[in-house]
Amino acid sequence: MPSLPSLRPSGGGPPRPRVPIPPARAVVDCAVYVDGERKSGRRSYSEALAEVTATGQGFVWVGLHAPDDQQMAGVADTFGLHELMVEDAVHAHQRPKLERYDDTQFIVLRTVKYVEHDSLATTKEVVETGEIMIFVGKNFVITVRHGDFTHLAGVRQYLENRPDRLALGPYAVMHAIADHVVDTYLEVTAAVEHDVDAIEEAIFSPSGAIDIDSVYLLKREMTELRRAVAPLTVPLQRLTSSDNDLCPKEVRRYMRDVADHHTSAVEQISTFDEVLTSLLEAASAKVAIQQNTDMRKITSWVAIASVPTMVAGIYGMNFDNMPELHWHYFYYCVLGFLAVVSVTLWRTFRRNHWL
Repeated sequence: MPSLPSLRPSGGGPPRPRVPIPPARAVVDCAVYVDGERKSGRRSYSEALAEVTATGQGFVWVGLHAPDDQQMAGVADTFGLHELMVEDAVHAHQRPKLERYDDTQFIVLRTVKYVEHDSLATTKEVVETGEIMIFVGKNFVITVRHGDFTHLAGVRQYLENRPDRLALGPYAVMHAIADHVVDTYLEVTAAVEHDVDAIEEAIFSPSGAIDIDSVYLLKREMTELRRAVAPLTVPLQRLTSSDNDLCPKEVRRYMRDVADHHTSAVEQISTFDEVLTSLLEAASAKVAIQQNTDMRKITSWVAIASVPTMVAGIYGMNFDNMPELHWHYFYYCVLGFLAVVSVTLWRTFRRNHWL
């Protein structure tokens, strides 16, 4: 069997250094927009920014997907991004937030996706989360995506079909992305509602089986969903505030609609969380009642079996001085006595709904 090639040089020594990955490898799309129209031709983000800076018209929209430190450093040098923003964009796992560095605003959005499944009992996850970071400057907007379902191609195509929106500048892109993300919140909550209804129906069904693990699973997923959605309230309030002098007034009006939809999603998630807490308590109570019922049945059968056991124990001691053992019909009397007592106990427990 041929040996695999080694990463070390033939003479030994340390492994060869990693080949640096060009920053352009992380770029999904890069375009220049002037008066809401996309300019034809392909160009790097540095060329695009130089063109916009030279003409003083339009803005650059750069889309990145999961860049590493080196790739993001090249973008930061070109657009003059603060190192703290760059660090957050690379390492991800950030809470939704809005930060301002001079004339650049940095917003973090958590994306969510509903995981399709046949049953809660057969799945381990209901909601997946990702992240989108947006850098918005005077003449550029940079989007950084983390996650496999955070595609923005549909948003870019929608805006390119609406040049009146793109003409509003980079903040129009920020609004469209935020609107897209918040709309997915509403879609996910609508899908989760069916799972909550299914659990509620199963728990309150008289003959329904109780799968309390499904309640715990959905409760955990609602906690993750709330952590992804709820913290966005404050950034949206700051974006719609008149104190935000970087965001155009017309865009702030559109952002108010996004904030309203976000509030609806947060309220819906809070409702689900409260319902699941109630369902968890109801399921626990139903399990306790079922356990009490089982214990009553076990106790009843043990009580019935204890009489024959006691009699058999007494007459199995093999003492010589036991006159009843010498009576010819005593065996049949004992059997009859045991049958009468056992049936009487069974009817008593049955009448009291223990059996």
